[in-house]
Amino acid sequence: MLNVIVNGCHGKMGQVLVYQIKQDNELKIIAGIDREPRRIKVDFPVYDNIFDCKEKADVVIDFSRPETLQGLLDYSVKTNTPLVIATTGMSPQDMNNIKEVSKKVPIFQSANMSVGMNVLIKLAREAAKIMEDSTDIEIVERHHNLKVDAPSGTAYLIANKINDSLKNPKQYIYGRHTKTERRNENEIGIHAIRGGTIVGDHTVIFAGSDEIIEISHSATSKNIFALGAIKAAKFIANKEPAFYNMDNLMENKI
Repeated sequence: MLNVIVNGCHGKMGQVLVYQIKQDNELKIIAGIDREPRRIKVDFPVYDNIFDCKEKADVVIDFSRPETLQGLLDYSVKTNTPLVIATTGMSPQDMNNIKEVSKKVPIFQSANMSVGMNVLIKLAREAAKIMEDSTDIEIVERHHNLKVDAPSGTAYLIANKINDSLKNPKQYIYGRHTKTERRNENEIGIHAIRGGTIVGDHTVIFAGSDEIIEISHSATSKNIFALGAIKAAKFIANKEPAFYNMDNLMENKI
């Protein structure tokens, strides 16, 4: 049995994660962390400060906000607890901090825990390698009207992975409002749409002369992200200190 602390347990994704963990007989929630610990009645203790948590977990799964990251990393080092970080909106400095701490404790981080999304990323990388010199690359992402970060962490993840696979990395252009010059071939356009209850759609467009290739992924519920985080927790629980991501999980054949 894997004992889990859920960081951000009362948030929208936190509640989905709690439900999915309860359906899995290999995991048990021993505590939750939330800035409003009494907002929702649950059958495990909830703290507003992770350092007040008396229970010892095998792994912490984080679906919260970037501002809680430093405390989470400090707790992980102090208690030697592996982390699964599924929170989006991380800055480059946040990522540097995560990778530095992963030298001491195992950390699994991904801006998108969906296995299907990571299949899209692999396909987009392969397409980019082949069509780098003959297509323009654009990324369009759509999310619900309550999402606070734009572009999405997943859009950045896709763009970064594509750029890593190119011989000549491109610069990111966010929307084209006020631009009056023609598109530069050294660009990856990234566009964000916010509206309604869209769970999450991402499309990578390779637009060439007289042909267009589109690779798309649509999430129809948040369950896929929770299930991916659970797979990550099982994967990382007994690993050596290092930085892990969905590439490692998929290489492990899920």
